[in-house]
Order: sequence, then C-alpha cells, then structure tokens
Amino acid sequence: MIRIWKQEEGVLVPARAAGPGTWVDARWASPEDLSVLEKDYGILAEHLQDIVDADEQSRLEKEDEYTLLIVRLPVHDSRYEPTFFTAPLGIVLFPDRVVTVCWADSEVLTDIAERRVRGLSLENQNAFVLRLLGRAAVVYLRHLKVLNRRTGAIERELQKSVRNTELVQLLTIEKSLVYFTTSLKSNELVLEKLLKSRLLRFREEETELLEDVEIDNRQAIAMANIHSDILSGMMDAFASVISNNLNIVMKRLTVISLVLMIPTFIVSAFGMNVPLPWHDSGNALLYIGGLCAVSALGGAIALTRDRKVIRRGRAPVPATLVAQTSVLGLPRASD
Repeated sequence: MIRIWKQEEGVLVPARAAGPGTWVDARWASPEDLSVLEKDYGILAEHLQDIVDADEQSRLEKEDEYTLLIVRLPVHDSRYEPTFFTAPLGIVLFPDRVVTVCWADSEVLTDIAERRVRGLSLENQNAFVLRLLGRAAVVYLRHLKVLNRRTGAIERELQKSVRNTELVQLLTIEKSLVYFTTSLKSNELVLEKLLKSRLLRFREEETELLEDVEIDNRQAIAMANIHSDILSGMMDAFASVISNNLNIVMKRLTVISLVLMIPTFIVSAFGMNVPLPWHDSGNALLYIGGLCAVSALGGAIALTRDRKVIRRGRAPVPATLVAQTSVLGLPRASD
C-alpha cells in the first residue's frame, strides 16, 4: 500500500500526488506496489528486491538519481511467530522527495505518520532520516521492556510448575532478542558510516542529533544484551531444575524396583516344581503373601534408613590429615 504525505504548517497531511517536499510511504509493499515504485519513481528493481528481503542488512549506497539507506526497524505483529521481530526499511532520498519502502508495518512509521515525532521536516531530508532513526531506537527500547515483562511473568509461572509451554515461550523471546541485537548492531554500523561518510552532509546541529541517535542505539544494544544474558542464565537454571526433577523421579523408581525385587524372588521360588514348605497347607497363599509383604516392608525400611544415614552422616577425617592441618595452621575439615 502506497500513501503520500505532505507537510502543511508543520503537520503531515495526505497528498494526492508525489511532488516536491512529499513523503511516499509504501508499507506492506505488494508486487504491484514495487512495480509502481520502479516505473513511476525510478527506483532500481534490484534495490527494491533487497528492501523486501527479510534477511537484508543495513547499508548505505549512492546512485546517480538518489541515495539508498537501508535500516532495520522493530516490528510487533501477533500474526507471526515470534511476535517481535525486525524488518528492513528502505529510505530512498531523491533531491525533492523521500520514499520509504517496507514489506511490513512498524510502529516507527506509524508514529511518524500520526505526528508523534517532534521536529520532523520533509524539507530537510537529513533531519527526517535522523528523526526516523531516533524513533527506531526508542521503539526498540519500548519493545525490550515489553519482552522483559513477559520474561518475568513466565518466570513466575515456571516457579510453580515446569512445563513445555513456558519453556517454548522463553525460546521465542530469546529468538526476538537475537533479532533485535543483530539489527541494532547493523544499524550502528550505518550510523557510524553516516557520521564519517560524505554522502549526506549534516550541519552542526544535525551532527549533534546524529550523535544522540547513536547513543540511544548503543543503549538499546546494551539493554538487549543484558536481557539476552539474563534469559540465557534463566534457561540454564530451569534446565538444571528439570534435570534434577528427573533424577529424583528415577531415584524413586529405582527404590520401588529394589523393594519389589524381594517379593518377586520369593514368589518365583514358590513357583518352582520342587517340594517347598506349606505346599500341602490350605493357607499357603496367605503365608506366601504375608512373607512377601513383610519382605517388601523390610526392604523399604532398610533403604530409607540407609538414605537417612548417608544424608546425615559425615565421613571421619583421617588422623594424618588432622595432624597435617594442625602443623600448617590450616582450618580443620571438621571446623
């Protein structure tokens, strides 16, 4: 979908045609939209294909008729998985107009179109680019806060019960953080290139704004890295919890199997075709059942007692080790 905006008294309003001082906003760009941008606006087809490529990285290029700037914007769309991801935005700077192309819809473009960005000017293309990049850094920070709150909510759920649903949600958030970190670092390279390159000449106040945008972008990178490290540690911790729970279950099953081995042996012995006690008695089944129950109970008590002794007991310290630590002046193991 292609929309055209112009600025009247500092306010963006829809325009009927693209003229000097207008902004051509192409979001959810379809093949028909790309064809219009190629024929009517003179944008190269290879550049349009790069812009709609989901894996395209940020870069800056200069052509004869325009300057191409590709940056990555944060996107929140519940129709996709993960819901937070990034998409490339192509900013095509003509001498008299600005064209932006994106295969998705970002909150950054919505904020600009709905007049939520201060100091926006379509006449000054450099300022327009800097305001857009500054808003992108702000939206990145906003989405990172949302992801952090989601992580906290999932952590509280995992403390009650470890289930696959919460773990899958954590993996999804981790994937979003990887997307954000990669895109922010890619944008940082473009900001450094803008600061050093002569493709776009910035005035002194614009250079200061560019430095502020770069600081905000670095802050977003640092926050994304912190959240990613915290999430990785949390995943490792819960993986250890799951492994520990599995070990506890296996221990209980092992104890149960050991307790049942003794009655199984007794029943197997009485099932042999040889003379055995009580084979002529009418209460043989009752005797054998009682013997199995007593043996199982005795085995359970013995195993439980051994576990308590191992848990409470402490290995004695050898006398030679005590003498060595006393001579060296080291604290004893029993201390």
